[in-house]
Amino acid sequence: MSRNSNHKVAQRTTFAAVLRWAGLAFCGVFLFACRLDMHVQPKYKPLDSSNFFGDGRSVRPEVPGTVAHGHLRTDELLYTGKVNGVPADLFPFPITRQVLERGRERFNIYCSPCHDYTGSGRGLVVQRGFPPPPSYHIDRLVKAPAGHFFDVITNGYGAMYSYAARVDPQDRWAIVAYIRALQLSQHAALDDVPAPEREPLTGQAK
Repeated sequence: MSRNSNHKVAQRTTFAAVLRWAGLAFCGVFLFACRLDMHVQPKYKPLDSSNFFGDGRSVRPEVPGTVAHGHLRTDELLYTGKVNGVPADLFPFPITRQVLERGRERFNIYCSPCHDYTGSGRGLVVQRGFPPPPSYHIDRLVKAPAGHFFDVITNGYGAMYSYAARVDPQDRWAIVAYIRALQLSQHAALDDVPAPEREPLTGQAK
């Protein structure tokens, strides 16, 4: 290859490199400008003061009576455990095995420290001197409507405080369903067992 050809190749290579760097610099200027626009825009940071509003706060309080989207509680049974203001003995959704498993999990976390795992009221904190709650298996609570337990979990009762902020309504109902299962486990008779499952149980008892 001649010296003249080498010189032309070098010129093209240099020109291409210059174009690349110029392009990068051009993009960088625009990106830098966008970044400045994003950072220098007029705005308030959380809890900043403001001289625009009369109370001196930049954060505005919620308008009285407004409800966040998806939080309008129109279902009385689901959110209060009552129908027409009276504790209801029914559930706001079907109770499936999955619901009972969820209820067992939530019960063991939130309720068993006082009520123990069977609902007899002899949990670990009771064994260490905390006042015992009533057993779920006494006649009064066996006959109590499901809504009663939901109301107690929601609002508290006696020494028990409210769990409304800790357990959402669906999980509270799952716990109530599991309480019913615990009560049934302590008062069940052989006739309560479906016929196809009785023989294996009686065989194990023998």
